[in-house]
Amino acid sequence: MFHGESEDLTGVSTFPCCSNLEADGDDRLGLQGDAEGEGDGDSKADTPDVPLSTADTDNTPQCLNKALEGLPPRWKNYWIRGVLSLAMISGFFLIIYMGPVTLILVVMTVQIKCFQEIITIGYRVYHSYDLPWFRTLSWYFLICVNYFFYGETVADYFGALVQREEPLQFLARYHRFISFALYLAGFCMFVLSLVKKHYRLQFYMFAWTHVTLLIVVTQSHLVIQNLFEGMIWFIVPISIVICNDIMAYLFGFFFGRTPLIKLSPKKTWEGFIGGFFSTVVFGFILAYLLSQFQYFVCPVGFNSETNGFTVECEPSDIFVMQEYTLPAVVQNTLRWKTVNLYPFQIHSIFLSSFASLIGPFGGFFASGFKRAFKIKDFASTIPGHGGIMDRFDCQYLMATFTHVYIASFIRGPNPSKVLQQLLMLQPEQQLSIFHTLHSHLRERGMLPPAAAQAE
Repeated sequence: MFHGESEDLTGVSTFPCCSNLEADGDDRLGLQGDAEGEGDGDSKADTPDVPLSTADTDNTPQCLNKALEGLPPRWKNYWIRGVLSLAMISGFFLIIYMGPVTLILVVMTVQIKCFQEIITIGYRVYHSYDLPWFRTLSWYFLICVNYFFYGETVADYFGALVQREEPLQFLARYHRFISFALYLAGFCMFVLSLVKKHYRLQFYMFAWTHVTLLIVVTQSHLVIQNLFEGMIWFIVPISIVICNDIMAYLFGFFFGRTPLIKLSPKKTWEGFIGGFFSTVVFGFILAYLLSQFQYFVCPVGFNSETNGFTVECEPSDIFVMQEYTLPAVVQNTLRWKTVNLYPFQIHSIFLSSFASLIGPFGGFFASGFKRAFKIKDFASTIPGHGGIMDRFDCQYLMATFTHVYIASFIRGPNPSKVLQQLLMLQPEQQLSIFHTLHSHLRERGMLPPAAAQAE
């Protein structure tokens, strides 16, 4: 979220008791009865309030509570959040050190936990009617969508491995058909699970599951796609969102006076503006530091000989130091005519601006969602912070922007990816491409003529 604040529900009643269900019913979801009176038999009690969740409990470690017991609640929360934030940042550095495989596994783990937190909220509504298969089908669809996305990734980046293993060749060849068949099976199971008196609620929860898949699984897939473009495209976007989260919280905590948005009463203009400038500076410096190392700037490729990932390459132009002439106004002010920068530092300004100005709307969206269901946090996984989804609500929006930014302004042909696709072809097709490429290079003078080669 934006300031890192959990939602403040002061003044909002926790959860209405069951006796209010008769008066509330479908109107709470904007669902009206059928005009003709026939309908599908949905009762007004079809949409109960969400029961109290574990997200509203305090799971702060006892030792930390005891150490901070003399502090006012505001400062106690500040220190709890600070200690846990440092622990999470340290863990983030450790994961980066462990390499691409670990990063991919962590992204998958975060994705599953975020999905579980959102689906659990829906399940608490759905389970009260003891209707079949909602949670089972939700997890089944998660498996189907992950199979589709990660299967596409394997085919794109692990062509040599697929070519070597016969079972993988079959799965790669019919991947999309298998994915569709799996989804179709889940779709049929959902239709068979429909219960006469609760059609409307069941279709509502079906949509709930699919929107969750769109928000969580699709975005996490884009995070992994960004990672394969180079670890810098994974580290910098995530880091600047974290920086904006922390700095906006600090500026809001110490200087905040002017409310920013009604959805999140604790968000302030002071935090918003302070977070913006801090994030741009941080992103610019981080981009400079990471651009110097091949480990961070090279696309992540799969080495079929070692069966491992490689991050070795000749850095592209955006990671090579260049000299830029400053505008006349800046020259007169600073008395500098030129400045040496990595082009990626300029790109980092656009990434940081998005993370600071647009990224927080992911947090505002999550705030509105939580207020709609009268919950404080998605879960209570991280003391002082809430659930995993509470920490990643802005990250998903940032992942999409980064992917679109790379595709629109950065990405060129990826030799590693092209090679993997070539290895998937039949030998005759590979030989045809070889002869075509050989003739093309000879015409451009990059290879000696055939007569010279014969001599």
